[in-house]
Amino acid sequence: MTSTEAAATALQDHAALWSMGEISASDVVRAACDALVAGLDSPGLRALAACTRAEADYDVHELLPEALNELGLTFYLVASDAGQAAAARALARRMLAGELTPREFTFRIHQRYGHELSLSERLAELYDEYDVLEYGDSTVDQVDAEVTAEARRLAAHPHVPAEPTDTPS
Repeated sequence: MTSTEAAATALQDHAALWSMGEISASDVVRAACDALVAGLDSPGLRALAACTRAEADYDVHELLPEALNELGLTFYLVASDAGQAAAARALARRMLAGELTPREFTFRIHQRYGHELSLSERLAELYDEYDVLEYGDSTVDQVDAEVTAEARRLAAHPHVPAEPTDTPS
């Protein structure tokens, strides 16, 4: 994967995580800056990257859809099914990159989606398994390994088609 492809994936992941309330608007601005440095460019991306931390909370909701559209990326509506799946895949990639432990990853999936999101149902079950380790035959390492396998499956899962956004084309 080229650096621009990696930057596009990171920006898409940040957008999905922000839409689902997982990260802050300033994290999205930071990803936009990283995308510019990696070689992605569009007027909307430059405007997004130019936001200050104080402006981010107010301006990202307006600038992000346009920047993503210009780059051929998808903006997911808040609480949409496709957005939830994209955020779950983004969290899986974060865990695989070492930004979250397996247990933290399952906690965030369970906290955000419970057992309702079929794409991540097994991860919610594995979160429950951490709580009963002392009563069963599994070890933390075994559950961690299964979480890692599920994260790999989820990160490689085909993207869900985008739902229409209310932003003009």
